[in-house]
Amino acid sequence: MRKIAITTTSFAEFDRQPIELLKANNFEAILNPYKRKLKGKEVIALCQDAVGLIAGTESLDAKVIGQLNTVKVISRCGSGMDNVDSAAAKKKGIKVFNTPDAPTLAVAELTLGLILGVLRKINQMDAALKRGKWDKLMGNLLYGKKVGIIGFGRIGKKVCELLKPFDCEMAYTDHFVDNEVSGIKRLSIEELLKWAEIITMHVSTSEKIIGPEEFKLMPPGSWIINASRGQVLDEDALYEHLKKGDIAGAALDVFGEEPYQGRLKDLDNVILTPHIGSYAKEARVNMEIEAVKNLCAGLDL
Repeated sequence: MRKIAITTTSFAEFDRQPIELLKANNFEAILNPYKRKLKGKEVIALCQDAVGLIAGTESLDAKVIGQLNTVKVISRCGSGMDNVDSAAAKKKGIKVFNTPDAPTLAVAELTLGLILGVLRKINQMDAALKRGKWDKLMGNLLYGKKVGIIGFGRIGKKVCELLKPFDCEMAYTDHFVDNEVSGIKRLSIEELLKWAEIITMHVSTSEKIIGPEEFKLMPPGSWIINASRGQVLDEDALYEHLKKGDIAGAALDVFGEEPYQGRLKDLDNVILTPHIGSYAKEARVNMEIEAVKNLCAGLDL
């Protein structure tokens, strides 16, 4: 029976269909034993004698891929591909796939929840009440707010769709979308940061987009949400602006280093979640099944 290495931190925990689909195609699933993001050496060890890899967010750089001597297909369980060196994979003759559609709604719904949570200070009052403190904090409405979306791909567009009932005024910036979409205006990054009351990030790059200078462009009392890549946001600069109150609140689902251990944990006006954008049961199961089907297609089954 051929081996398939699965490096995601969880797989088939809520539905056995993905594992059963592998078994039906005569594959043995080798699961991530650590239940965390793997390091390069651990990926290589797990992939020994495996013909395929169902990958998570771990780094699959040229050094790692160069040592995957039996792997024929990498099937990314997720939409982002910035952690996979596709050129190195192509050079080694490894086919690469991803699941761009499956996590879209899950990430978009989480984004909406984070926006509402940070505007209404739900996390702060929940924590206070559990400490025995009955403290009613004044929040803000989402209705009618100016929302700037950085990254207008599948997830950015879905967030835009979910926000429409709130009668938000919306704009976006995206290097790969050069026209206005359905009446949503397109702005430069600088224009967007100056204009928006709420910024929400949905890019697939790992390049820094918002740093100390960009934070200075944002209106006092604005909010920022990041559910894309941790590297796109300068966490130290965010900490300083949240502490001073220039930024009213923030919500992060992704971090430069994970698990996150930084200073933002010390602040009340930020919501932090452990990279759970796709962690809705229905979306997760669909994503895992799609990843298996991509793997089988890549192996010409």
